[in-house]
Amino acid sequence: MRAYEMSSADGLDSWQRVERPQPEPGRGQVLVRMHAASLNYRDLLIANGRYPFAVNLDRLVPLSDGAGEIVAIGPGVRRFKGGERVAGIFSQSWLGGAQVSDAWETSLGGAIDGVLAEFQVFSEEGLVVLPEHLSFEEGATLPCAAVTAWNALYGAKPLKAGETVLTLGTGGVSIFAIQLAHAAGARVIATSSSDRKLETAKALGADETINYRACPDWEKEVRRLTGGVGVDHVVEIGGTGTLPRSIASTRPGGHVGLIGLLAQGEPIDPLAILGASCSVRGVMVGSREMFEDLNRVIALHGIRPVVDRTFAFDAAKQALAALGEGTHVGKIVVTIA
Repeated sequence: MRAYEMSSADGLDSWQRVERPQPEPGRGQVLVRMHAASLNYRDLLIANGRYPFAVNLDRLVPLSDGAGEIVAIGPGVRRFKGGERVAGIFSQSWLGGAQVSDAWETSLGGAIDGVLAEFQVFSEEGLVVLPEHLSFEEGATLPCAAVTAWNALYGAKPLKAGETVLTLGTGGVSIFAIQLAHAAGARVIATSSSDRKLETAKALGADETINYRACPDWEKEVRRLTGGVGVDHVVEIGGTGTLPRSIASTRPGGHVGLIGLLAQGEPIDPLAILGASCSVRGVMVGSREMFEDLNRVIALHGIRPVVDRTFAFDAAKQALAALGEGTHVGKIVVTIA
């Protein structure tokens, strides 16, 4: 079967197309024919050797997010019968409840083999069924970005209708956060450096938008838009470069879901958190239970993921390069089968 492997962190040259034997499912496992995979900023960090968590570069199959169909069943499998359209969960050991201690050590495309291959074996516990209205390409965008957005909005302090959500940028997590918050009846304020991207955010449900290049002190504009009160939730994808402004945008008792590290800056002063009386929580994607809750909302509201560009399997390196350019809105997808 065709697959990509990594044995180094040399940027685009890290990904090598290879031929591998087709795997066979063992007890409690299923074989999935992969149809599509999507990319996350994490994949760029891994390829460039800048990912701060566990990575096994011993012929690692990259990418955590993929969708396909079950084509073979191993002995003892009870959750599936075969033929189901499925996606793998990001952390194969985190099924529900609080984050498990080995969540990072079972993450697809980092600590263990990912999904950029024609076939992949999964534990039956490590899969969810896709919403029926989604294509494989759309379903492949869900495991990391969509579940992360869900966890940021509902994992600690569940979002309520009428609350205000601030999203940063127009990458996968932020776009999903806009769609989910809009579906929940929340008010959404979205930021970006591009007016074109902000128009897309509006079309997806953002109520107000801020171009942070034109308005570098965007936390002041957030305060103005909220009558000086601040927002209830921030989906924070920038890291140290944006976190102080996100905290300053939050109302007392508000919540900042800390997800990414796109923007570099000085270490955060803890007095900023104390002064804002908000909570800042690290968000490590989410559990299978969260993924299943998310899928019910996606199915109920008919939410469709935003796929910016699709690349053929043989052009997967071009997809990684496009991710690094940062011109996309939503997700970049590689078709496999």
